[in-house]
Amino acid sequence: MSNEEITLTAGDAEVTVQPGNGGRIGGLRVGGVELLRQGERFGCFPMVPWCGRIRDGRFRDGGTVHQMPLNSPPHAIHGTVRDGAWRTARRTADETVITYDLVEPWPFPGRVTQAVALTGDSLTLTMAIEAYDDSFPAQIGWHPWFNRNLGAEDVLVDFSPAWQEERGADHLPTGNRIDVRPSPWDDCFGMPDGVDVTLTWPGQLELKVRSPEKWVVVYDEQEAAVCVEPQTGPPNGLNTLPRLVTPIEPLEATTTWAWTRF
Repeated sequence: MSNEEITLTAGDAEVTVQPGNGGRIGGLRVGGVELLRQGERFGCFPMVPWCGRIRDGRFRDGGTVHQMPLNSPPHAIHGTVRDGAWRTARRTADETVITYDLVEPWPFPGRVTQAVALTGDSLTLTMAIEAYDDSFPAQIGWHPWFNRNLGAEDVLVDFSPAWQEERGADHLPTGNRIDVRPSPWDDCFGMPDGVDVTLTWPGQLELKVRSPEKWVVVYDEQEAAVCVEPQTGPPNGLNTLPRLVTPIEPLEATTTWAWTRF
């Protein structure tokens, strides 16, 4: 793993990007306070070319069934690009663009590009997957680990999804849409007007996670962190709701985190 770390600054905000560690956002500091859980596996990593779990690690493309490694047995989870080293395409004081060429075990050649843009009060992440030859199903998402506590009160999570995906015993959506249940969650929610989730650390900071995408996974079962994951489809979506990437039509997604300090 390359130790290259890119630091972006704007106002009193600072972001670190780690191309060699899966294209991950290693940290986001606002006014000197770190918002993301620290550690090699944490920060915020891109989920590409799928999000969450694939049932039994298998997905179908036309008449062909492809098998992915079972890195969360009995399923495959969170794509392949978080395990690879990305390249830096360009960088300025407050923006960088990094790229990753899809390789095995993903069976289709292509490229992922991620742009990271910082302002004094927001961070915008934009990702695209392009296919070189054959078309293929894919998903894009982000998996940030926000610190539950910034030194005072625990974070409050507020959002108004239209539905919750019923989760089966195998941790995958059953296909049924249900009324939103109380937390704790490791669940996918539908937000047809776009993802809009507010995290509030009382007396300290409010952060809004927004995206034009219509799906978000919220994971708050861990003591140290809360995850709010905008994505282009639900878990197991390569099988249930595939988005097709073609040589002339890439798949693109974006999310913005905007904050206000109290």
